[in-house]
Amino acid sequence: MSRLHVVSGKGGTGKTTVAAALALALAADGKRTLLVEVEGRQGIAQLFETEALPYEERKIATAPGGGEVHALAIDPEYALLDYLHMFYKLGSAGRALKKLGAIDFATTIAPGLRDVLLTGKACEAVRRKGKDGKFVYDSVVMDAPPTGRITRFLNVNHEVAGLARTGPIHNQAQAVMRVLKSPQTAVHLVTLLEEMPVQETADGIAELRADGLPAGAVIINMVRPAILDHDAVEIAANGQRAAVAKALSQAGLGGARRGGLAERLVDPLLEQAREHAERVGLERTQRAELSDLGLPLHELELLTDGIDLAGLYRLAADLRKQWPS
Repeated sequence: MSRLHVVSGKGGTGKTTVAAALALALAADGKRTLLVEVEGRQGIAQLFETEALPYEERKIATAPGGGEVHALAIDPEYALLDYLHMFYKLGSAGRALKKLGAIDFATTIAPGLRDVLLTGKACEAVRRKGKDGKFVYDSVVMDAPPTGRITRFLNVNHEVAGLARTGPIHNQAQAVMRVLKSPQTAVHLVTLLEEMPVQETADGIAELRADGLPAGAVIINMVRPAILDHDAVEIAANGQRAAVAKALSQAGLGGARRGGLAERLVDPLLEQAREHAERVGLERTQRAELSDLGLPLHELELLTDGIDLAGLYRLAADLRKQWPS
């Protein structure tokens, strides 16, 4: 069965990077993944160091084991042309409407229709089968809008209620919702170990559950390594100057007596260590709050040199180790 993985998160958490890494991870061992962008930012093209994505599915990467990642940037205008052709056989007449600006007008005044078109295209890719009767894609990964808008974006039935209660638009929305609320779909939220992203993640999961949308996993991004062990953190937090001065002296940094080099280094080192201890304590608290949400937790390390293609593959490998097969 093909599956739809919807990736959302508060702005600044790196949801597009995580969506790309997840697409690579799911394509391992000879599988095919479609990575879908719906916000028109071309973030996927930048991550994979390729030219801007057109409104067509094309291969952008090879995963370990020979799998393939294809990508698609969904444009609501072209999606509406597809829709008009599918249901009304407009063909060239639809293209004429685009030239007149009618397509852009329709998607602007009816945002509910826009969301139906965007989600509908991804759901169509999930359901699509080839001539051999097998699903074309093993997984479809959607780089979705931020957490604050994700529930409304996915709940297209509510969005089209004021547009059409019967007819093709209504039927399309119903078909989309059957996929979105089925075991085929999982909505994953990306967060950081910081108070605001964690709270927004908790709120987003509550909204998803209230609307019957399937919450998947929480992916903690940009996790910084623990520099100090537990005992060292406790020493730093409690400001044990003598113990630090003695340790510096034993490391060959001068005597621990007052005025010596080791003693002069104590205060700046303790200040840095206190900041580290505070961060470790905060992260421990935030991780516990995320654990209480009752969803699988996955962690991705902070890449201090930034995200390039090699870094993306590294994150995908880490995610692959943690992801259920």
